[in-house]
Amino acid sequence: MTAPLFSGRARRSVAALGAVSAGLLLLSACGEKPTPLATVTVGTSSVSAEASCQNDGKELSMEQVQECLTNLKNPKTVEYARGDTLRLGVEPEIVEDGSRWSAVLDGQPITEPSSNTYRSFPGADVFATGGQGEAPSSKKLAFLQTSEDGKPIAVWSFNLKLK
Repeated sequence: MTAPLFSGRARRSVAALGAVSAGLLLLSACGEKPTPLATVTVGTSSVSAEASCQNDGKELSMEQVQECLTNLKNPKTVEYARGDTLRLGVEPEIVEDGSRWSAVLDGQPITEPSSNTYRSFPGADVFATGGQGEAPSSKKLAFLQTSEDGKPIAVWSFNLKLK
């Protein structure tokens, strides 16, 4: 009868260590550092996303920004009912070095550029039409990061869906 070289616990530890090492190797080979997250919260539902458009901290052209704001690629969706509190937040890295961010709804700015990391809009009705027909079933919400001199750097994309 032969005795196993490693106990079951030791084999599992070696397998876990190997999996972690392989994961780290894949991440380092990727070469891209994840962007800071932006978050949209409505009620108890929150969605976070990395930047959908960026250029390694360099300025985006106005054409790139317009493309990012109009053609959202796989935006995270959160449901919104009229009268809900809309909360918007960014990680502190987004406002470092004098950068600012603003919220854009369907291509129109709804906030001034800010260096704060959090904004709250209690009872906001982002689907109000002002009596101009039926409200759409969803709206595009984006966060636009600008440099200290006001040049666009990155865009985070979300979708608000009317409940």
